[in-house]
Amino acid sequence: MSIRRAVVATAGAMAVLVLASGCVPEPGSTPSPSASTSSPTPSDGATPVSPAPTPSPIETMLPDTLQLPERCEDIYSAGMLDSLNQQNPPLNDPGVTMYSTENAVGLEILAAGPPSIRCSWGVPSESGLATTVTVIDATQAAALRTGLLEAGFGCEDALGGTICRIEQRGVSLDDVPYTRGEVHVVRDNGWVATAYVNFTPEGYSEDIVQTLWG
Repeated sequence: MSIRRAVVATAGAMAVLVLASGCVPEPGSTPSPSASTSSPTPSDGATPVSPAPTPSPIETMLPDTLQLPERCEDIYSAGMLDSLNQQNPPLNDPGVTMYSTENAVGLEILAAGPPSIRCSWGVPSESGLATTVTVIDATQAAALRTGLLEAGFGCEDALGGTICRIEQRGVSLDDVPYTRGEVHVVRDNGWVATAYVNFTPEGYSEDIVQTLWG
């Protein structure tokens, strides 16, 4: 099997899942304001104490809460988007069906259908990548970190959260060298998962984190 066939059909072990190539995120939930509680009127003549104002939904949101973009173009800075369009277009070719991870815990989280957006670069060939940005909860984040460590990923505290990487180099049956791997960033309620084959743009995951979280 050639490396071209590996990327198109399965990208080695990585392309085990066929996903829709369109960038259509699932709707997320909107935080609701907390219920206010009325203070009883004191019976001793003391001045009543007014209840604290109820915070608005925006005020109750954590400052680093991920807001899922509606378009793949919006997960990158303008400079990174321009660079990707030059290096390995197009964005979201329908023939690129590789998953953004082959990790068992990650696949289980994605299969549960959390709000997410999937973006790919390149055409079916020996070079490309797929990224999924997903909204997750604290339990899923903890399970994902554990699952990646147990699978042999190298993880460290960085980018305001945890970044985990793994990479494999080899030679195809056609004697063509290849490099494939995954990069995951888990931060607050967000997870950025990227799988790649022979295409690792410098600062790629860092750019997404900076664009989405600031």
